[in-house]
Amino acid sequence: MPAVRSVLVVGAGAAGCATAILLAEAGVSVDLIDIQPDVSALGSGITLQGNALRVLRRLGVWDQVSELGYAFDTLGLRAPDRDGTLLVELTDVRTGGEDLPATVGMYRPDLAAVLVDRTIKAGAKVRFGTTYTALSQDAAGVDVTFADGSSGRYDLVVGADGIRSWTRRQLGINLETQSTGMGIWRVFAPRPASVTRTDLYYGGPCYIAGYCPTGEDSLYAYLVEASQDRSRLSPQESLDVMRGLAAAYHGPWDDIRASMTDPARVNYTWFETHLLDAPWHRGRVVVIGDAAHTCPPTLAQGAAQALEDAAVLAELLLAHDTVSDELWTTFTDRRLPRAREVVDASVQLGRWLLDHEQGDVPGLMARIAHLLTEPA
Repeated sequence: MPAVRSVLVVGAGAAGCATAILLAEAGVSVDLIDIQPDVSALGSGITLQGNALRVLRRLGVWDQVSELGYAFDTLGLRAPDRDGTLLVELTDVRTGGEDLPATVGMYRPDLAAVLVDRTIKAGAKVRFGTTYTALSQDAAGVDVTFADGSSGRYDLVVGADGIRSWTRRQLGINLETQSTGMGIWRVFAPRPASVTRTDLYYGGPCYIAGYCPTGEDSLYAYLVEASQDRSRLSPQESLDVMRGLAAAYHGPWDDIRASMTDPARVNYTWFETHLLDAPWHRGRVVVIGDAAHTCPPTLAQGAAQALEDAAVLAELLLAHDTVSDELWTTFTDRRLPRAREVVDASVQLGRWLLDHEQGDVPGLMARIAHLLTEPA
C-alpha cells in the first residue's frame, strides 16, 4: 500500500500536474485545484532541457511534447555586431539520455494543456478557478475548506502553487523572494527559417539577447536588462521599447524584429530567486516546485526542477507504507542539494554579467550538466 490514499494538489503547473498524474495512475485518489480559470492561457515559450524531457516521458506525454515542440541539440553564441556573427556552435549535453534531444522549445500554453489533459486521463479530479481558504491538520490527515464552502479530508496536501505560494504562507514559512537585479523582455513571434536552435548574444544594450524555437511556426525571443519599473508602460510602449533594444542585434534577430508587431505578445518580468531549506513539509503538507525553490532562467531549469520534485515525491509516496520522518528526510536529501546547485549556478551566471566579471561560464555549465545527467 502507498503511504497515501487521498491527496490534494494545489496548483496545475508542471509540478502539480506531474504529481497528480503519477499518483492517480497508481490508484491514489487525487484532487487538483488551481486558482486560475485556465492555466493553458498563460505564458509565451518555455525551454525544456533533457532532464525535464526524461520526466515528461515518464508521465506519458513525450510523444505530444515532441510533436508540438521544436527539438535541437546545439547552442549558438553570436556577437552583438552589425552581422550577428556566429562565434561558435556548441553541442549541448543530452541530460535526459542519448535517446532524448538536448533541448525542446515549446509554447508554454501547449505544454500546460497537454499536462492538464493527461492529468484528467490519469484519473485525477481537476477544478479550475478555485482555491482553499483553510487547512487544519492532525497526525492522520488534513481537513481542507475550499472557497466555495465545500470541504474535504486528505492524507496529504501538496502545495505546487508557484513562486508566491499561498500554501507556503498558510504554513507560516517565512521565505523571502528576492530580485536578482535583472529584468527580462519576452515576445512570442513567428519563427523565421533562420532560427533552428537557441542563440545567445552577450553584450550590447542588454546583458543577454536570445531566442528559442517553440514549433515549426513559432518562437519566443528575450532581452535581459537591468531590472527597472516598466509597469507604467502601455502595451504599445512596451513593444516599442523591446523593438528599440532589439535593434542592436542582427543576424536572425533582424527577421524576428520584423515580425514583432503585436503588443499583446510582449511581457516583462524581473528575475527572482529563493530557496527553502529543509524541511519542505510541515506535518502532512509539503511545498514543491517554485513554491520551494525558484531561480532566474539563465540555465532554463525552472520547469525541469519542478518536474523532478514531483517525480521524486511520487516515487517515495508510492514506495513507503506511511508518511514518516524517513520519507521526508529521503525526499529533501535527494532534492535539496540538487535544487541548491541549480539555483546558485543560475544566480551566479547573472551576477557575473551584472558585475562585468569574466567568470568560468563554461566550467559552471559543464558542472551543472554533469549533475543533471544523473537521474534525480
